[in-house]
Amino acid sequence: MAQEKKLVEAITSMETDFAQWYTDVVKKAELIEYSSVRGCMILRPNGYSIWENIQKELDSRFKATGVENVYMPMFIPESLLQKEKDHVEGFAPEVAWVTHGGLEPLQERLCVRPTSETLFCDFYSNIIQSYRDLPKLYNQWCSVVRWEKTTRPFLRSMEFLWQEGHTAHATAEQAEERTIQMLNVYADFCEQVLAIPMIKGRKSEKEKFAGAHATYTIEALMHDGKALQSGTSHNFGDGFAKAFDIQYTDNENKLQYVHQTSWGMSTRIIGAIIMVHGDDSGLVLPPRIAPTQVMIVPIMQKKEGVLEKAAEIKEKLGAYRVKVDDADKSPGWKFSEQEMRGIPIRIEIGPKDIEANQAVIVRRDTREKITVSLDEIDKKVGEILTLMQAEMLERARTHRDTHTYTATNMEEFAQTVAQKPGFIKAMWCEDEACEKEIKEKTGATSRCMPFEQEKIADTCVCCGKPAKTMAYWGKAY
Repeated sequence: MAQEKKLVEAITSMETDFAQWYTDVVKKAELIEYSSVRGCMILRPNGYSIWENIQKELDSRFKATGVENVYMPMFIPESLLQKEKDHVEGFAPEVAWVTHGGLEPLQERLCVRPTSETLFCDFYSNIIQSYRDLPKLYNQWCSVVRWEKTTRPFLRSMEFLWQEGHTAHATAEQAEERTIQMLNVYADFCEQVLAIPMIKGRKSEKEKFAGAHATYTIEALMHDGKALQSGTSHNFGDGFAKAFDIQYTDNENKLQYVHQTSWGMSTRIIGAIIMVHGDDSGLVLPPRIAPTQVMIVPIMQKKEGVLEKAAEIKEKLGAYRVKVDDADKSPGWKFSEQEMRGIPIRIEIGPKDIEANQAVIVRRDTREKITVSLDEIDKKVGEILTLMQAEMLERARTHRDTHTYTATNMEEFAQTVAQKPGFIKAMWCEDEACEKEIKEKTGATSRCMPFEQEKIADTCVCCGKPAKTMAYWGKAY
């Protein structure tokens, strides 16, 4: 009993200290381990398997739109990185450099990729000659390195896993269409699979990707009221094409520059899953992304026939990701352990249950206990997983909507930021000076200018001049 109590006490309450709660969960749920390299994390099986499921789901969605996977080198020559001025300036503070090969200094420094735009551009300049070569729809799954000053597991680390899509098109219209298409792929994935509702919109000029013509984002609201940029899609226009001389001959035999896009989602999204759905007992994983959807816990497992019945149930539930916890631990310890790991459904089966031809199903999110006949357990498990997925999304959407506020002047804006963590909708003149002033005074940043616009007022919340757009604002990770 003392061991079971200790497991629960290992997690700080999220209302007491949300940051410590987050750290406790990623450690106690065995998602990561800290490595000997500052700011780099070891993804343990529990954490990596979530990423594998994300990768599998996203990859199939990408391929459905015509995207193919490739792989680029992890090193970028300094001369190549320097070709696009805005891009290199944007990433310069975060770049890690290789200066020696063995004991010999290199003639040219090599950058460890913080992102791969320059590599793809160099590649495209060699393989694109004609309009018949377009479009190029490529993606790669890899890791990138960014020399961050402050790190947190999943949310910001020196090396992290992600995918980065890079496409080349004949026209500006095709590039813009692809940019929005991939943003919608991300938003649909987050809602349907991760049960996280997103706000979709365009980033400000200040917040857009270095070298991009426009950056679009999906923004999620965490339990503590902070925003998390969860995926981005960039329209590069022909800026990179001109820097790298990526030209093609059109159907009138005239030379044209290609128009490019780039889009990415990283292991940071695992942080969103934790902070949107988790509770004081640990993770709560949406069924569609959970590595183990059902854990069968045999009660009095040394009694004759109990483990055999558990194995029989597992076989019957073959359509789902199911495990049997037959470890030599008390049932109470197992319950706490499975709750910590966020497994959606627990099935309890013991001698009395077998005698009654039944089992007890426990939902991780609501803790509801449901007694079901073993004859229909597969059907019931399917129904519960489907219901759980839908209800988790609805709870997350309700939380976001009830923590989204409006402000029409600076006093109201500052008061809301200080007293009501969440999104703030406010009108803006799109002047960078106002954006900077808002951040300096309140700590809130512009999250995006949503595609679905509302007119809250006629004037900018900061300067009082005529407003051009409604934007979402908030403190963010």
